[in-house]
Amino acid sequence: MSSDGKEVMSCRVGSTAVWARPIRYFLFLVLLVVLPATSPAQTPTATPTPQKSSGKTPSLERHFVKNIFKDQAGIWSSPFRLRTSDARWLAPLGGVTALAIATDRRTAGALDNYDPRIDASRVVSYFGKAYAPLGIAGAFYVGGRMFGNARARETGVLEAEALINGGIVAQVLKFATRRPRPLSGDGHGRFFTGGNSFPSGHAETAWAFATVIADEYGKHHPLVRYGIYGLAAAVSISRFTGQNHFLSDILVGSAIGYGVGHFVYLKHHDPGLDAPAGTKPTTWLQKYFPMVGAQYSPAQHVYGVRLAWNF
Repeated sequence: MSSDGKEVMSCRVGSTAVWARPIRYFLFLVLLVVLPATSPAQTPTATPTPQKSSGKTPSLERHFVKNIFKDQAGIWSSPFRLRTSDARWLAPLGGVTALAIATDRRTAGALDNYDPRIDASRVVSYFGKAYAPLGIAGAFYVGGRMFGNARARETGVLEAEALINGGIVAQVLKFATRRPRPLSGDGHGRFFTGGNSFPSGHAETAWAFATVIADEYGKHHPLVRYGIYGLAAAVSISRFTGQNHFLSDILVGSAIGYGVGHFVYLKHHDPGLDAPAGTKPTTWLQKYFPMVGAQYSPAQHVYGVRLAWNF
């Protein structure tokens, strides 16, 4: 245990053969468990069919715990639903992950102990802590209930569901891979030697949160989608610049968060909340600026201004 309270682990492997073996096991784990967890977000066969709207808001709260178990079953069984066509995204993502692992020591070693950068990274990464996104999810839910906004209510529930599901996946993989953090031991970041660096929980949390928001509100509002994804990217990068994680930890954590968030939305979103077919699309001006108009009714003694924003 070091003087600053951080756990320091020392584990050295001198044999190249011994080092290559766990890497092969790890890449197999990434291909069969980690990466397919994002398949519900990208492949037709693994995409869950949204529930048909019956005119009533589904009781997501009542089935919250049961849905968590069902989601976990779908996420961990996703490797068995892969198809040949999935190679178009699985191969590039797997290749980038392998490249990141191969260069992790060099990229992490390029950072010096520059205090202002580390302090700034710590501030940005606060959003990736579980309590911040869960607090915002709670605000969505309470606001939705108070003001009768079904979409906000659903957003709060799905946010919490995605954060819990992603957190479970990340913790299982941390326990299975046991990778030290960049500042632990000799800085090599060898897998299966003790640690909890892989994958990045902050990156997973930020992307799970951002994906649900983008799916709920970003379809017709590009600023919302790009803004929330930009925030998730900033949180992810801060875990590298703050010397908390290797780049591969962040890459896989982000992929898990994005995949789980999209999976939860597709599986539990109520299509009845979407605009019906034939609805006039929102103009670009309405997307970015509120509409202001005078409200005047002498008979009812109403004089004022009406503010409307199609959000």
